[in-house]
Amino acid sequence: MAKKRKRLRTVEKLSTLDDFLATEGKREEFEAVAIKEVLAWQIAEAMKANKLSRNRLAQRMKTSRSQIGRLLDPKDGNVTLNTLQRAAKMVGRSLRLELV
Repeated sequence: MAKKRKRLRTVEKLSTLDDFLATEGKREEFEAVAIKEVLAWQIAEAMKANKLSRNRLAQRMKTSRSQIGRLLDPKDGNVTLNTLQRAAKMVGRSLRLELV
């Protein structure tokens, strides 16, 4: 019975997740989702710290509770910068964007 030879991986053949996603044409899409997830989490945490419900945040922002649901949904990337800025202000934060 012949022994199976283990294949040794070389560092040169390994790639990063970023490289893989770029090759597949999906990097920007995944980055956008990741950014939205972080923003939604940060707003939710600030709401908890301020003991602010979704309903109360909606009232402060003069919008609907369903809009707040979209804002806090990490998979819903269809939120405007204006909405993010208003939400940040209502939870005592500010929104800062930068190009790197």
